[in-house]
Amino acid sequence: MTLRTVTATRYVTPFREGGSLPGLVEADDLGMYVLKFRGAGQGIKSLVAELIVGELARALGFNVPEIVFADLDPELARAEPDEEVQDLLRASGGLNVGFDYLPGSFDFNPLVRDPGPDLAARLLWLDALTLNVDRSWKNPNLLLWHRDIWLIDHGASLIFHHSWSPAWKPAETYRYDASDHVMLPVAGDIGAADRDLKPLLTPALLAGVLANVPDDWLADDDATATDIRARYTAFFTARLDSSPAWVDTLEATRAARV
Repeated sequence: MTLRTVTATRYVTPFREGGSLPGLVEADDLGMYVLKFRGAGQGIKSLVAELIVGELARALGFNVPEIVFADLDPELARAEPDEEVQDLLRASGGLNVGFDYLPGSFDFNPLVRDPGPDLAARLLWLDALTLNVDRSWKNPNLLLWHRDIWLIDHGASLIFHHSWSPAWKPAETYRYDASDHVMLPVAGDIGAADRDLKPLLTPALLAGVLANVPDDWLADDDATATDIRARYTAFFTARLDSSPAWVDTLEATRAARV
């Protein structure tokens, strides 16, 4: 479960569809990666969400491109003519998050690949668990590659961590609006997804995923990295314990859509 670290050697092109201006880079292993930059407007917390949710999704059986740490030298900015890209590279020296580039992939289209009711229900469950607000028809953050569905872009998940304080306590329930979720119209039994997936998200699995997040991405003036990992653990524990309530809400939303 330990993530590899590569060194970015060349900035290739930006992906301007994303608000954080991710970019395609080549690395010293000759691989190509979609890089999410620590200097982007969403900040380091979005990279933390990418790591945690991406690796949890992989462990739960979803297709997720390999996630790596990408060490970036801000001197790469010298070769870029675009001032916006220059500023982003200069602000992102050090470790960033990279995703294995899937050449020839394209945006999810149910006319090309029907996800089926089981996968749709499981993905809806995952996004409700992690409070991912960014999986709509307008922006599904799903790719089709070799006819399989791949999950990308989880930086908008775990939104509570942008504003927590030393007094933060995990709420047993968080409101999650699934009415615009891309999988809602085709999702099957979400209760069955809950019964299948919840046992897989063990304390050991969660601890292993959280261990991948660098300490300096977690610690702040009010809490140590250990304290922050404990907060994430408390959130997921409370969220899983309260799954009957939010799964019922998802089922009601699905029934209303039908």
